[in-house]
Amino acid sequence: MSEPTSSATEPRMRSPGVRIPPPVFLLVGVFVGWILERRVHSLPLHVPPVIGEPLGTLLLGAGLAFTYWGVLTFRRAGTAIVPMRKATSIVTTGPYRYTRNPMYTGFTILYLGLTLLMNSVWPLLFLPLCMYALLRFVIRREERYLGQAFPEEYAAYRARVRRWGAF
Repeated sequence: MSEPTSSATEPRMRSPGVRIPPPVFLLVGVFVGWILERRVHSLPLHVPPVIGEPLGTLLLGAGLAFTYWGVLTFRRAGTAIVPMRKATSIVTTGPYRYTRNPMYTGFTILYLGLTLLMNSVWPLLFLPLCMYALLRFVIRREERYLGQAFPEEYAAYRARVRRWGAF
């Protein structure tokens, strides 16, 4: 998949143009999965609680920790955490050394933890749609904006660090 590039003919962007806060995409997937599990038809994961509950709790904690690490790193750098606002710099420290999207990675890990704790297949069925929406309506806009706002610095960072880390 090719990554967005900035064009000299494109108008200068003042912000990424993100309209929906990124966690909303994943919260909707979990919520719809929960409604379907409780009100329509139960689709259990069939993971024994002795495994599912501790693993789900571990993933929940890891997702929260990774997300918090990303937020804290942005705060220390003094740049906008909310993608509806203007960025003041490219952050390349902390978790941003490993992935360009540690907060979204953290949200996804958290989502998987909630899925295990719910012991339901439904949220897993919605995860690809949630990830596509996050990519389409948030990440691509952020990347286009950062490519315009910090052309050389962002291009070098993008060449060095993958979007989803090792994936």
